[in-house]
Amino acid sequence: MLNGIEGVLLPFTIPYLGLLVAVGTFAGIYIGAIPGLSVTMAVSLLISFTFSWDTLSALALMIGVFVGGVYGGARSAILLNIPGAPAAIATSLDGYPLAKKGLAGETIGIATVQSVIGGLVGVIIMVTATPLMSKIALSFAPRDYFLVGTMGILLVGSMGSKSTAKGIFAGALGIILGLVGMDPFTGVGRFTFGSLNLLGGLSYVTAMIGLFGVSEALFQLRDLNKPLIKQRISKIVPSWNVITKYIPLTLRSSIIGGIIGALPGTGGDIAAILAYDNARRTVKDNDVDFGQGAIEGVIAPETANNAAIGGAFIPMLTLGIPGDSVTAIIIGAMFIHGLRPGPLLMQDNPDIFWYIVSSLIISNIFLLVFGLMGIKLFTRIIDIPREKILPSILILSAIGAYSINGSYFDLIMVVVFGVIGYLLKLYGFPIGPIILGMILGPVIDSNFRRAILSSGSILNLIMELFTNSITLILMVIIVYFLVYSYLQKRR
Repeated sequence: MLNGIEGVLLPFTIPYLGLLVAVGTFAGIYIGAIPGLSVTMAVSLLISFTFSWDTLSALALMIGVFVGGVYGGARSAILLNIPGAPAAIATSLDGYPLAKKGLAGETIGIATVQSVIGGLVGVIIMVTATPLMSKIALSFAPRDYFLVGTMGILLVGSMGSKSTAKGIFAGALGIILGLVGMDPFTGVGRFTFGSLNLLGGLSYVTAMIGLFGVSEALFQLRDLNKPLIKQRISKIVPSWNVITKYIPLTLRSSIIGGIIGALPGTGGDIAAILAYDNARRTVKDNDVDFGQGAIEGVIAPETANNAAIGGAFIPMLTLGIPGDSVTAIIIGAMFIHGLRPGPLLMQDNPDIFWYIVSSLIISNIFLLVFGLMGIKLFTRIIDIPREKILPSILILSAIGAYSINGSYFDLIMVVVFGVIGYLLKLYGFPIGPIILGMILGPVIDSNFRRAILSSGSILNLIMELFTNSITLILMVIIVYFLVYSYLQKRR
């Protein structure tokens, strides 16, 4: 058995392991940038592809794809207002308006650097806070996850719209759409209207492609005669002054991302929401309002969702509980290769822990290189005339939707969601809360029902909300957000 130091040096002493991390990072960037090709899908395909490989090689490629894919979703979010992944939804709120001002190259450059910083801080959190954060995550009860999901809906209700009511309506609509399908407790169909196709539920990836991609194409059809915005791509790498100016925001967002990532079942999308909301509430001297092209609205979510990667490995390695969907797949891969994630892994195979740490650091280094290299090519997308790019968006949206399950029903739904998204945009309703509501809806529903079952009755559950320390802290945070939002609206 190797010790920790030897585990750290493995990607450096065995060159092909470092090369696999680089290849995975490069592939992840471009997979993440294509709506419909999720990081989860890519890593799951790698299980069968790397089945006959040795453990270290398989982990190297998966970690590279994981890191690159989380960042890659920001590119299409900034350039086309089509997030490549749910974690990039918050990025699109200010990233796309910046691109419309001709600042796509500079915005992606800042997003790249901030993603790398967030990723490295997440690794530091993973190394230093593993024991403490794993204990906190282990002590979370179903009622606590219910409150975390509720908090997420309340936060997204105020994102991307001047009207909180419209934002909350969009979030509530997303929850309802997320509950479509077979009830996981009773097996009874909910909101299926007798359709067999709806028994499996609505894919949030299909909804995301339709609500963002198709609706954006339909919305821009109204502006075909408007002149194209010339992108300034001479300045890509942000100056040192810009990076240092936002260090406080970067550190706050990184800590938020690392902590949220360590909570099982959360992931980078919720981390990005919380970091964006924190920035919106705490940044006072920004030159541009949030939602209109504030660079802080790109820095916060991009830093947080990459920091959440390191956090997601904490419960996976120490408890055998996945931090998000990708680490859930990596757990399966580790079992296939004879490893048992959990407390004994840290005791029996410390080299694996340090090897993962080292691979995450190397992947972030390659992310900086590959991320900055391809920006000029990516920004050319916006310079393509609308009458050529819009059909391409629709075709890519159709391919992305069909590739999820190989179902024609998904093609129909992507069109339906596209029309719904167009109408919502027309009347000023935000789109992001719908997708996030679809993701958080099942979390809220299942954990609320588990909380009632474990408490015995709703009355006992209400009592527990005020007698458990973690639950009480979450309740105080939710009340604070509500009061703060109300006072902010009054001002």
